[in-house]
Amino acid sequence: MVKWVYTFGGGKAEGRAVDADRLGGKGANLAEMASLGLPVPPGLTIISDACSWYHDHGRALPDQMKAEVLQGIKGIEAETGRGFGDSRNPLLLSVRSGARSSMPGMMDTVLNLGLNDETVQALGHISGDARFAWDSYRRFIQMYADVVMGLDHEVFEEILDHEKARFGHELDTELTAVEWQHVTALYKDVIEQELGEPFPQDPDVQLWGAIGAVFASWNNPRAVTYRHLHNIPSAWGTAVTVQAMVFGNLGSSSATGVAFTRNPSTGAKELYGEFLVNAQGEDVVAGIRTPQSITEAARIESGSDRPSLEKVMPEAFAAFQTICERLESHYCDMQDLEFTIERGKLWMLQARAGKRTTRAAMKIAVDMVAEGLIDEKEAVSRIEPSSLDQLLHPTIDPRVSREVIGSGLPASPGAATGEIVFTAEEAVEAEEEGRKVILVRVETSPEDIHGMHAAEAVLTTRGGMTSHAAVVARGMGIPCVAGAGTMRVDLRSEKLIGIGGVTLKKGDIVTIDGSSGQVLKGAVPMLQPELSGDFAQIMEWADKLRRMTVRTNADTPTDARAARSFGAEGIGLCRTEHMFFEGVRIHVMREMILAEDEKGRRAALDKLLPMQRSDFTELFTIMHGLPVTIRLLDPPLHEFLPKSDEEIAEVAAAMAMSPKMLRQRVDALHEFNPMLGHRGCRLAISYPEIAEMQARAIFEAAVNAARQTGEPVVPEIMVPLVGLRSELDYVKGVIDRVATEVMKEAGLEISYLVGTMIELPRAAIRAHIIAEAAEFFSFGTNDLTQTTFGISRDDASAFIPTYQKKGIIEHDPFVSLDFDGVGELIRIAAERGRRTRPDMKLGICGEHGGDPASIHFCEDVGLDYVSCSPFRVPIARLSAAQAAIKAGR
Repeated sequence: MVKWVYTFGGGKAEGRAVDADRLGGKGANLAEMASLGLPVPPGLTIISDACSWYHDHGRALPDQMKAEVLQGIKGIEAETGRGFGDSRNPLLLSVRSGARSSMPGMMDTVLNLGLNDETVQALGHISGDARFAWDSYRRFIQMYADVVMGLDHEVFEEILDHEKARFGHELDTELTAVEWQHVTALYKDVIEQELGEPFPQDPDVQLWGAIGAVFASWNNPRAVTYRHLHNIPSAWGTAVTVQAMVFGNLGSSSATGVAFTRNPSTGAKELYGEFLVNAQGEDVVAGIRTPQSITEAARIESGSDRPSLEKVMPEAFAAFQTICERLESHYCDMQDLEFTIERGKLWMLQARAGKRTTRAAMKIAVDMVAEGLIDEKEAVSRIEPSSLDQLLHPTIDPRVSREVIGSGLPASPGAATGEIVFTAEEAVEAEEEGRKVILVRVETSPEDIHGMHAAEAVLTTRGGMTSHAAVVARGMGIPCVAGAGTMRVDLRSEKLIGIGGVTLKKGDIVTIDGSSGQVLKGAVPMLQPELSGDFAQIMEWADKLRRMTVRTNADTPTDARAARSFGAEGIGLCRTEHMFFEGVRIHVMREMILAEDEKGRRAALDKLLPMQRSDFTELFTIMHGLPVTIRLLDPPLHEFLPKSDEEIAEVAAAMAMSPKMLRQRVDALHEFNPMLGHRGCRLAISYPEIAEMQARAIFEAAVNAARQTGEPVVPEIMVPLVGLRSELDYVKGVIDRVATEVMKEAGLEISYLVGTMIELPRAAIRAHIIAEAAEFFSFGTNDLTQTTFGISRDDASAFIPTYQKKGIIEHDPFVSLDFDGVGELIRIAAERGRRTRPDMKLGICGEHGGDPASIHFCEDVGLDYVSCSPFRVPIARLSAAQAAIKAGR
């Protein structure tokens, strides 16, 4: 039988941290802390399988699970000495989500469960604080009505704002017990008016409603969006933790807070966090009240005049500091902790590996190796490869002057410039139009996640370093300034008012510096980052550990230099067609294509030859002896031709022919399905003079570069779109003939390789035959995916998102390799190719070469290298190392 419920508390637990797949991160780590004897309120965790059961059975809960939950609550009652629903000494519960992968703020929570018109009186009596009891009851009603009953929390905020104004209060904490009782009555009235049913008084009804609502929140829009952004499978589901409530809102000796054992922005080894006196946990992250610093050092650095936890509650702070050190040592990782202090008594509510910026992750990993907590393999394994993009973002040039119009907390590092928008929807719309925007909010909520993802940076005027905006922005790797109290957002007039009354409207340009917390007017010059310090150290370790080499896809000297600076070990794909589109080249290319005979084509090719030779010479020189793979002309010729009437007229005039004749020639070259048409090696077979020119340019460039650098150059010439051995034989014959001619003319022997791009299923299946002629295979996974699926990459965006939402496919196959289909063809081609030619060099040069999951597949297949765009080279280096570690190499 399935065991649905695992209990913890009183120094023991039925689960441990290793059970995160079933118990979720929250439940597993609560169990671990309980087993370590730390002060954890007793509770129980319902396994994540119950979430799938709930959704598969029409939002019902299994009877056996219900029985186990009730039995677990008896254990909580025994541990606390309180009774669930007891009118004299009530046990109150929290009901929280907990997926195996942290999803901060994406799912729902219910606190203070078990309160009703009777138990609230008892809570006031046993606590000696009626105000606290009624404050807790109104919180519960508002949260339960929102999460479980579906009544928007704004309804309650409007009531509360109205009543505070009527009572003459500014802060929630100023309301008295009688006033809270009055607000509570209004809350219950509006529920009955809006929903046609009363607020439930039965604690059992409340319990099952809350558990069901948390399971249901696994599929709410913000959770679905978050999972999509972070590649979290929908099949995982969420566990639910039911736990005895402890109260941080029991007066001045109580508090609640969130802390990290190291700085999540910089990685510095310092306790970092915030707390609020007389508050519940939601208050800290909601941004409604400005939190205070945990440590005195942090308070001084922030310039705050509000006392730190270290000063206000020194005993609780000392206990918390000891627990932080113990947990970090136990987990050998930086921890994100939630705690509550109830009348001086410290309680731990959560421990998990803390989300951090990539820069912080690098520093923490390097420091922990130095501290002896982890080894180099573990340090390399801990860095999320895709997150390296965070370190490739620009920063503001320190030499330029800044017009600072506001400042806040440096919540997520990096800098970005864009137009101001005030809603998530506007941010998404602007991104679709190609505009860069800064999302400006009073405070963000989980509903804003799609807009945050679309924005270049986020600015909020409320909230702290652990607010929703700060945590999510750090996870996304976008700059964020939070709690910019020197600024004001006027949503009605869509204006941002800064220091000195500076007023900006929607569409105005601002720059966000997430490293300093400054907001600047207009755009400012930026600096590109460098691979140095901790980043360089991690890369050095990764390079020692990986087996595959990492090349780059580069068509220009600029791309090649950038890739070399990021550690590229050669060029895996130079797309020669990209060299023909600029300046005078496109005119000569069109002249060649539109020529009426071979003589005319050769005349134009003679003009292109020195251009190509110069390009290749520079690439060979930049790579300085590293391998360079050059692909012969691949796209259909019509892509180079003019399309509009204006372009037709311009080109016709330049070629001294009538626009009508030119239009006829263009139309004759048009293809109905160019992806499958007259392109690749088919062009070289139809017009061998094109391949001759390109081969001559390559070999003459190799001679020039070898003489300039003193290093031998070994060109790798790739013939595209081969499906037949005979196609490769024909084009290779042209290449070999030209090579012989150039070497004789130069008086220099040149080593070279001729291979092919495997991008057709037939080529993969017949790889053992093609390998008789090919000296290397480079898998062109973009086209191999297109030809395997029968889907055009240019058109797939119209329906692939629908496929993902409906669960037809999990990942876009053009982003992450389809292992079962395309991957199987790669595996077949690799095995068959090496059966014929054991020393055959194998690589991948599609966009998948920079995708971490695809790189792991390449390691598994035994490819020699991956090739990717220049700015993804560090990602590929790290991914290749992690793949080798996982493979046990």
